[in-house]
Amino acid sequence: MSLLATTISIALTFGTAAVTDYYKKKNEKREIVMMVMYDLYNSLKEIEKADTMIRQAMDVQLQLAEDTTRFESLRFSLAHLLPMIEYTKTVENIFSSSIETINTVDNLLFTENVAEFYHKRDQYKTLVCDSVFNMVSDNSAFSSLKQCLEFDYFIVALNSGSLLAEMKPLYAQCKQMMNITDDELEAYRKKRKNMNENMNDASEAKDSLLNELKEYVIKSSELKSKLQLEDSLQQKE
Repeated sequence: MSLLATTISIALTFGTAAVTDYYKKKNEKREIVMMVMYDLYNSLKEIEKADTMIRQAMDVQLQLAEDTTRFESLRFSLAHLLPMIEYTKTVENIFSSSIETINTVDNLLFTENVAEFYHKRDQYKTLVCDSVFNMVSDNSAFSSLKQCLEFDYFIVALNSGSLLAEMKPLYAQCKQMMNITDDELEAYRKKRKNMNENMNDASEAKDSLLNELKEYVIKSSELKSKLQLEDSLQQKE
């Protein structure tokens, strides 16, 4: 009975530890996956917005071709419709540079899809955003009617549409492979939004402190200058 009790005790101890470790890894896996999917979601939204801006710029160019008297107003519209995407590589670096992270996710196809998505995101920045920016910088685009009408959106729009069409399925497959619903992603988005708002509050508090210290330094400097002036006057007297 004593041996049986000892055996059961050991089994329970190791069994409990194994179960705890299993659920810990499961939660870590889910957190990593949600973090990556949130990053992919935001990147896709940025690229969709940039693609829309390109389409809008092409429409404005057509309007200008139809009525060249609107040059002064429409050229500013073109200048404000330059495609841009904003993102950081923090999540990408965390995900791709750590073997432990990849092993925790434990899904090779998901890892490949994510890597391919990030590769295409870089391509989008180079082939679309940077390409337009370089053309604008090199040719002083939009400074004359001729340049506005000759600005070639075709290749830019083709690259933008093609890359976006390739990235959407990668994102959808990642969601499907990891069984992530839109509701889960929205809940995670709200969670991150609250975290960012707390960070903003901390940043505002820091800015307020810096402003207070700045005012203190200014006042202190003014008082020192005043005292030095008074000392100087007294010495002359």
